[in-house]
Amino acid sequence: MGLRTWDLVVYGATSAGVIAAVVAKREGMAVLLVAPGRRVGGLSAGGLGATDIGNKRAIGGVSREFYRRVRRHYGSDQAWRQERRDTSPTWRDEDAMWRFEPHVAERVFHEMLVEADVPVLLEARLDLHRGANVAGRRIRSIALIERPDVTGRFFIDATYEGDLLAKAGVSYTVGRESCALHGEALNGVQVRRSVKHQFIRNVDPYQVPGDSKSGLIRGIQTGGEQREGAGDKRVQAYNFRMCLTDVRENQVPFEKPDDYDPLDFELLLRNLEAGDHRIPWNSIRMPNRKTDTNNNFAVSTDFIGMSWRWPEAGWKERERIFKHHRLWQQGLVWTLANHPRSPEAVRAKVSRWGLAKDEFVETGSWPHELYVREGRRMVAACVMTESHCLGQRIEKDAVGLAAYNMDSHNVRRYVDANGHVRNEGDIQVPPSQPYPIAFRAIVPRRVECENLLVPVCLSASHMAYGSIRMEPVFMILGHSAAIAVTLARGATPGADLAVQDVVYDALRQRLLAQGQILHWGTAPRVVGVDPAKISGIVVDDEKATLEGAWVHSMSIGPFVHRGYRHDNHTAKGSLTATFKIPVRQRGRYRLLLAYSAHGNRASNVPVRIRTATGPQTVTVDQRRSPEIDSTWTDLGTFDLAPRRATVSISNRGTNGYVIIDAVRVVPAKN
Repeated sequence: MGLRTWDLVVYGATSAGVIAAVVAKREGMAVLLVAPGRRVGGLSAGGLGATDIGNKRAIGGVSREFYRRVRRHYGSDQAWRQERRDTSPTWRDEDAMWRFEPHVAERVFHEMLVEADVPVLLEARLDLHRGANVAGRRIRSIALIERPDVTGRFFIDATYEGDLLAKAGVSYTVGRESCALHGEALNGVQVRRSVKHQFIRNVDPYQVPGDSKSGLIRGIQTGGEQREGAGDKRVQAYNFRMCLTDVRENQVPFEKPDDYDPLDFELLLRNLEAGDHRIPWNSIRMPNRKTDTNNNFAVSTDFIGMSWRWPEAGWKERERIFKHHRLWQQGLVWTLANHPRSPEAVRAKVSRWGLAKDEFVETGSWPHELYVREGRRMVAACVMTESHCLGQRIEKDAVGLAAYNMDSHNVRRYVDANGHVRNEGDIQVPPSQPYPIAFRAIVPRRVECENLLVPVCLSASHMAYGSIRMEPVFMILGHSAAIAVTLARGATPGADLAVQDVVYDALRQRLLAQGQILHWGTAPRVVGVDPAKISGIVVDDEKATLEGAWVHSMSIGPFVHRGYRHDNHTAKGSLTATFKIPVRQRGRYRLLLAYSAHGNRASNVPVRIRTATGPQTVTVDQRRSPEIDSTWTDLGTFDLAPRRATVSISNRGTNGYVIIDAVRVVPAKN
């Protein structure tokens, strides 16, 4: 790639990193995506195919574009190999698809990167000793292991751990704050509220049952109940989101790991023997009879207590932690399926499943991503807290919405006062409604760094982060971070603004124009006007032939069907959309064009109609509201012939956002 200074360097190829890089490149910036690993897409491509949403209507912008692209993939019959689309529980009549196979997500991320022409540097880990070269409160370059340093004007830390923000000298925290710090009720140690994913039978914790002097069996931490609401540096449990299948010919059976140690699973077996025969996982159906399999119940795939060192560990220690998690989880599923102390009914149910042979092929069908549910969290001018989630405090500089439960997995296991094993830390409390995430929560304090944005390890308390930490939200924040960089970038590096100086009103307008949803009261309806209820022939934008990177949106209505597309007010002269008009016989037809009006639209959109006698061009002012049902503007009456009639819209020479939605054809009255 040569030595150069990039406009934007995105470190971390998570879903947020990919979206940030794609958006920035679409905006005309010189962007480099630096991936510490061999793959892109993070957990979305690493097994987490059951999208944690909260409320689908809160997801907009390029985040929603990703899920719409997933749906487009599954709209093809060829995508369904092990079941029929019309009988699959994963298929819905919606504009987007929220459940998907890992390889499909990775393919979609790759397609977006290739279409935007984003260069990606794979297996390029940050040198955690040299870190970042910071001068004058700006990162000048980052040091990579066995790679040249990478120089940039702006940086985005899109990792799950927050490595770059830490090496840039930005303040952060790890673990759980005390409830007193931010006036919360759900943070810190939570003994009384930890009722889910809990032991329902009394299980003895000692190596010699009943003998406390014999020591604890593996998987139980010392310390007892501890003070309610007290802060600590402990991190919620990690696991692997296994992709399983019940299709025998596509299975890799659960195998006994080479380093299997039965003592690792004594707690699991004792819990089964105590009478808890629930299958300890949550297998959510994905297309083609696969699953996204997650933690469930008392002893499951979460490796409780073993994640605490990960956020601030070096690369070698993380590799050890990664392997330890993999060994333990592989041993757990083998034990459930095969160990003689596992009840016969449990063995039979678990043995129906196996790893999907056609997923994660390079890693033996085992996920290549450890689910790092929480790493470092930046401490910025605005800290998102429980009060934001509950609607008690609303920030005015929104860059996206979050909508999921305040969700913390268990943090530790301990022995209670009665001498039994208990889990602690699992909290699941829903928000009042989708709520805004502040721009100030994704930028550091000015005194610490002026050219860094952090859409993943953002500024939030442990409990607020438990709600925000969902893949669609990470993509939303990656999108918003990239647009903030475009506003901060000057004509020359010396004219660059500090990211803290980005004018929020300008950022807000850009985000809204690109389909971001910033306030719940203005969230659009997912489905627009039904084409089947419109007279005449309607050709929607989904059926148009597109040239260039048109961006899907549902930000401003009304619109036809599942939204519209716009040109992002960029790449003028290179985007065209052609609608084929399916008239059956030559005659006079009235043509109408659908678009949603707004002040940021172009007033000079060229619409070219291919008629039976030659081309004609009409100029449309998309700042003015369409005169028919606020949806349609009349292009005129034309002589059209079968197989030749088309309507083409381009953004050549236009002075604002160009919208394509639908073309309507009505026979002209005599």
